[in-house]
Amino acid sequence: MSQPPAPPLLLASTSPRRREILEQLRIPFDVVAPRYEETEEDPVAHAVGKARSALREADGRPVLGCDTEVVCEGRVYGKPAGPAEAEEMLESLAGRTHEVVSGLALLTPMWEEVHGEVTRVSFRELTARDIAWYVGSREWEGRAGGYAIQGQGAALVERIEGDYLNVVGLPVALLVRLLAERFPGTYGFG
Repeated sequence: MSQPPAPPLLLASTSPRRREILEQLRIPFDVVAPRYEETEEDPVAHAVGKARSALREADGRPVLGCDTEVVCEGRVYGKPAGPAEAEEMLESLAGRTHEVVSGLALLTPMWEEVHGEVTRVSFRELTARDIAWYVGSREWEGRAGGYAIQGQGAALVERIEGDYLNVVGLPVALLVRLLAERFPGTYGFG
């Protein structure tokens, strides 16, 4: 006897990377743009705010909210406003280890699972030419920390400790564990 199809998650995010990851995992989902204003530098609070903003549209389905920040020695690196800021960020991260910190909220009207996930990323030493090459690629646009590890930005990285897909934009190991615990077998996990 086959199991009925899983109800689609409601993804409270417009991130194309998060959509790609869920598609790759074959987790059914629908997208809603969150109606939440980020007013602080806390990815866990942002994930909760995004998810809660979409709860009314969920019709009982689980809502997934996520937010990601890059942090190095207490400084939060958001999305660079332009090429000069991207260059400054990459110069600052060169030869150093930073953290990619994500907040993940999976919730229904009955319960909330709220968690943080940290992945450590070490950049190799970067020359002015390396930075100019990467900034010229424009891949940094719209990316926290000014790079995309899944693209040409992989050339900047020396080492990673933790969930690679967390750096891309969604802490998958955490999400899969939560889906397996809360919905055993429903989404193909557990």
